[in-house]
Amino acid sequence: MYRILSRKELNPTVTQLEIEAPLVANKAKAGQFIILRVTEDGERIPLTIAGTDRKTGAVKIIFQIVGSTTEKLNHKKQGEFIQDFVGPLGNPTDIAGKKRVCIVGGGVGCAIALPVAQACKEQGTEVVSIIGFRNKDLLILEDEFKAASEKLVVMTDDGSYARHGNVTVPLKEMLEAGEKFDEIITIGPLIMMKFVTLTAKPFGVPVTASMNPIMIDGTGMCGCCRLTLNQDGKRVTRFACVDGPDFNAYEIDFDEAMSRGRMYIPFERKAHEETCNLFKKAEEV
Repeated sequence: MYRILSRKELNPTVTQLEIEAPLVANKAKAGQFIILRVTEDGERIPLTIAGTDRKTGAVKIIFQIVGSTTEKLNHKKQGEFIQDFVGPLGNPTDIAGKKRVCIVGGGVGCAIALPVAQACKEQGTEVVSIIGFRNKDLLILEDEFKAASEKLVVMTDDGSYARHGNVTVPLKEMLEAGEKFDEIITIGPLIMMKFVTLTAKPFGVPVTASMNPIMIDGTGMCGCCRLTLNQDGKRVTRFACVDGPDFNAYEIDFDEAMSRGRMYIPFERKAHEETCNLFKKAEEV
């Protein structure tokens, strides 16, 4: 059992928890993830490690409430426990030798992008960050990104805060102005990462995308997290849990990944509604 050290609501649909897991905290690096179960009979879900504190043994996770398990997790309070917390899994983000990078995050993906930006800053890399959200109410981690970045651009789709537009607008402006990056690292919705990649391609800047497909065992055996890459004219299969989660964005078949991700949306919504109804009935009693 793993104790919840702290709980914080970042916005109406995104929650941050700190979990007491010293073995994970001691080994985790930026870009890696954990798999947890809320209860003994619960499903396994992957969540990226959003930060660690080796002194206290705390591991920070940030999640969006979209399905049954995240709804159950969101009802957990400080001092309570979750059943399983396994990690670190996956490969750390490769930032060695990078002198200047652009971090592009979208929505709750910014929780994954932040530790990468922080790790870059710690090693002396100049960090330019672009983060985007649908509106002001969904904004998270702005102050943390400011602290980790030499330059930060915040975008909102509806213009309710900061600049109006999506994250590709300032990225294209920077590239057209001649700004140079050793790499662009993008983390967020698949459609956003696809267009970040298309925006960067004419300029020849390497782009790395962090992929977070459906996952069960985290060892590559279940095959749920498979991705199709186009390498040297051939289509090859890779698994996000063991080969990733970071991949060369120019090789990813984003359209296939988006199609696979949409397959389970109706099931996810139904499970979420059923779980919400159970909590409502319990509260009424």
